Amino acid sequence: MAGQLLTHKFTTQQYHLMHEAGVFGHGDRVELINGEITEMSPIGRKHAACVIRVTKLLQKKLDDLVLVSVQNSIRLDDGSEPQPDFAILKPRDDFYAEALPTPADILLIIEVADSTIAYDREVKMPLYAAAGIPEMWLFDVNEQVIFGYSQPATRGYKKMQRYEQDDNFFMLAFPDISFSWQELF
Repeated sequence: MAGQLLTHKFTTQQYHLMHEAGVFGHGDRVELINGEITEMSPIGRKHAACVIRVTKLLQKKLDDLVLVSVQNSIRLDDGSEPQPDFAILKPRDDFYAEALPTPADILLIIEVADSTIAYDREVKMPLYAAAGIPEMWLFDVNEQVIFGYSQPATRGYKKMQRYEQDDNFFMLAFPDISFSWQELF
């Protein structure tokens, strides 16, 4: 008879206690997804360049309308604390020093993928949708395509839009501010 593997699901509180106790080394890239501690992929050159370009563009276009959180944790529930490449947040006077952003604070999530497209699409995207985050953009830096997801539901986003060269698109929260594929790639 084969033995059964036992797993332990962690809460966000336990995850934070592990950080404070030094369980993770300085520079370890980990996140809590559905109660499991997941090692994040190293950031490649194309990924880093895209994050730098998008950071500059978001700051320029959205200015004081939002807070742009780059590669920082958000708290979705008691078992998930991912680190999206971008969380576009509602402004708050404390800049989220008192508590991590939650789905109610998040206007848009952006994930940039060079080697993690399947993970971002199959694991993180449904997690963001189930949490009720209104919109997610997924940048595929290898194919140079942007996927826009909206209308969150418990099993994922109901609407998907693909943006390629010469396409323009808008953030749901600010439909009067346009973005173009050329600006982002």
